[in-house]
Amino acid sequence: MQLTIGQMAKLNNVTEQTLRLYDKMGLLVPDSRDDENGYRFYDIKQSAHLDMIQYMKSLGMKLKDIKEQFDNMNISNIKNILRQKENHIDDEIEKLKYQRRAVERTIESLERYESAPQDGTILLEYIEKRMMYYIDSKINIYDHDIETYEKILRDFKESLISDRLPQIYFCNAGTILRQQNLRQHRFISTEVFVFVDNDFVAEERITKIPANNYLCIYCDSFQKEREYAERLLEQIENKGYQISGDYLCEAIAELPIIDNSERGMYLRLQIPIKFC
Repeated sequence: MQLTIGQMAKLNNVTEQTLRLYDKMGLLVPDSRDDENGYRFYDIKQSAHLDMIQYMKSLGMKLKDIKEQFDNMNISNIKNILRQKENHIDDEIEKLKYQRRAVERTIESLERYESAPQDGTILLEYIEKRMMYYIDSKINIYDHDIETYEKILRDFKESLISDRLPQIYFCNAGTILRQQNLRQHRFISTEVFVFVDNDFVAEERITKIPANNYLCIYCDSFQKEREYAERLLEQIENKGYQISGDYLCEAIAELPIIDNSERGMYLRLQIPIKFC
């Protein structure tokens, strides 16, 4: 049964342009041509050939690889191509998992911002255990301006890449002020951190932060951080609490807003405490 290119295309749910491309590549050549006008005619039995092309395309194979397979009839070769495609699909699945988690984290971050107390609010909060990834920049953040902090973040990002951590964690970076310096009101902080998920980060790169009671203050600007941290220390002294761990400056939300070339971040400053 002879079919015109239009009939062949309609019968097999492809476009005439697709059939012309396959003809040009030698992938599916018409059964015959009209010598006078060059019209293509196909045999309905060629639909089986077209089915195989479409099937191999659905497996993710490129047209040039399909052509090579038809020319050489090498089963081992097609298996190798499909194994490569299988690995590529696995990589894409991983990327999509990271992307989905990034979307989830961003939604969680924005919801925390929407429900967070106003700037300057001090609260006693119980915070569940968390997992942290951090680096030591060797630079005291409190001795420098926002430009230096941005340079430190570049190094932090490079560390994430080097340790093969998903880039979803780069946002919401915070800083650590160790307990011994905190007790003496010495603002020396060289370490940058992010909270991470156990499912996406190898355990050996994680530092576990146990659940604890924290005295927290909310802050809408890095410029206020030191002043607000001093307020926490004053409150701890007034209430008779005991500092039981390191101070964390956590960015609970990084907003899609740039003000004077600075990040739009909302901070939760927190000090773990014990009741005397």
